[in-house]
Amino acid sequence: MISTVHLIGVLLTVALLLFISWLSGRNVKDARAFTTGGTSGSWMVCGAFLTTLAGGQSTVGTAQLAFSYGLSAWWFTLGAALGGVVLALFYAGPLRRSGCSTLLELVRKQYGRKVETVGSLLFLLGIFISIVAQVLTSGAMIGSLFNLPVLWSLVVGAVLIMLFVLFGGIRSAGAGGIVKLVLLYCGSVATGIIVWHLAGGYTGLHNSLEEVYRSPSLASMNGLTDAESIHQRYGSMVARGVLKDLGGCLSIVLGVVSTQTYAQCIWSGATTAKARRGALYCAFFIPIIGAACTLVGIYMRAHYVTAAELAVMQQAGEALPAGLGVIEDSAQAFPAFILDHLPAWFGGIMLGTLLINILGCGSGLCLGGATILVRDVLANVGRKLGTAMMPQLMLTRLSIVLLLALGVAVGQAFHGSFINDLGFLSLGLRAVAIVFPLSFAIWLPGRFTPRSVLLSMPVGTAVMLAAHFLQLPGGDVYYGLLASLATIIIVTGNKTATT
Repeated sequence: MISTVHLIGVLLTVALLLFISWLSGRNVKDARAFTTGGTSGSWMVCGAFLTTLAGGQSTVGTAQLAFSYGLSAWWFTLGAALGGVVLALFYAGPLRRSGCSTLLELVRKQYGRKVETVGSLLFLLGIFISIVAQVLTSGAMIGSLFNLPVLWSLVVGAVLIMLFVLFGGIRSAGAGGIVKLVLLYCGSVATGIIVWHLAGGYTGLHNSLEEVYRSPSLASMNGLTDAESIHQRYGSMVARGVLKDLGGCLSIVLGVVSTQTYAQCIWSGATTAKARRGALYCAFFIPIIGAACTLVGIYMRAHYVTAAELAVMQQAGEALPAGLGVIEDSAQAFPAFILDHLPAWFGGIMLGTLLINILGCGSGLCLGGATILVRDVLANVGRKLGTAMMPQLMLTRLSIVLLLALGVAVGQAFHGSFINDLGFLSLGLRAVAIVFPLSFAIWLPGRFTPRSVLLSMPVGTAVMLAAHFLQLPGGDVYYGLLASLATIIIVTGNKTATT
C-alpha cells in the first residue's frame, strides 16, 4: 500500500512534469509545427522518443516478463533501441525529404488513397491492442498502490487515461520530455544499483532463485525442477525459444520504423542531423532502463510469489516460506518493488514519473485511435448513408470512451497475460501492414502495383493474427511479413505477366 510520503512524492512529481510540459508546449501553435520542419534539438528529440518508447511496456511490462523468463525480457527495450537506430540511419533522411507529414501520406503518394484508408484501419487495430496494454499497465500500478480488485484497478486506470486526454496530455516535445528523460533514466539506474546491492550481485540473485523454487508445487507449476533448468530459464536471452524471442525483437524494430509517433519525432528535429542524433541518444539510453527493469523482475521472482502460486502451495499443504512476499500477479512486480524496497521519497518520484509516462502514452494512443475511427470510419459511413453525423469533437470524445471501455473489457479477458506480448503483437501488426509499402515507396518507387500493396496489408495482418491465436511455432511476425511480401511479389508478377 502507498504511504503518505509516497503519495506526496507522486503528487509533486506529477505536478512538476505537468507544469514544465505546459510551459514548453506554449510555443507549439499547431500539429504541423511539431510534425514537419520542427525546431527541436537532439536532446528534445531524444526526450520525445524516450517518452513514448519507455512507457509502461518497457518498464512495468519488462519487469513482469523478467519475473517469469529472466534476461529474455530485455528484448523489448533492445528492439526499441535497434528500431531507433534503423529509423535514424536509413529512414530519417528520406522521411524528411518527402515533404509529407504522415507515413501513410507518403505511401498514398505512391500507391493511392485506398492503400492509405486500409492502412489507417489496420493501424487502428494495432493501436487498440496497445491501448489494452496501457490499461493493463495502469491497472497494475493502481492495484499495487491501493490494493483494489483487478476489475476496479482497470476501470480506475482507464478513467485516469480519459482524464489525461481531457487535460490535453503531456507533450513529449520540449523541456517536459527532457525532464522525464532525466528522471526516468537516473531513477532506473539507481533502482538497478539498489537491486544489485540487495541481491548480493549475480551469485546472490541466482542463489535466491534456486531457494524460492525449493517449493515442490511452485517448481512444478513453473516447470523448473532443478538448478540447471532455473539457470537456463533466467540466465538465457532466448529462454522462450530463439525464434520467438528474436521474432519479438523484430516486431519492435520494424514497429518503431512503421509507427507515426516515432516518425513525428524525426520530423520534429530542427535538422536531419539533430533528428538522427536524438534517435541514437534514445537508442543508447533505453536498453539501460530495460536492464534495470529486468533486474527488478528477477529479484522480485526470487523474493515474491503471486496470489495464484500461493493458493497452489497452500492446496499442496505447503506454508509460505519466511521472507517471501505476495503480489497479486506478476504485472505488479515493478510497482511492488518500488513500494517495498525503495526509500519512500525516491519511490514517490519513480511512481509519479511512471504514472505520467503510462497515462501520457495511453492518452496519445486513445487520441490517435479516436481520430482514425472518426475520420476514416465514421465519416465514410456518414457519407455513404447520406446522413449528417454529430459534431466531430463529440464523436471523438465518444470514441475515446468507447475505446477505453473496450480496453477494460479486453484487458479483463487478457488479465494475467504478459503485457509485453501485447506490445510485440501491436507493433508487429503495424510493421506487417506498412513496412513494405513504406520502404518500397522510398527505395523502389514504381516497382510494385497499387493493387499488390493494397492486398498485402490485410493478408499479412490476417496471417499474423492466425499465427498468434493458433500458437504456431516461432514468432508471429515472421508469418505476417512473409505473407505480405509474397502477396506484393505474386500479384505484381501476375499483373506484369498479363500485360
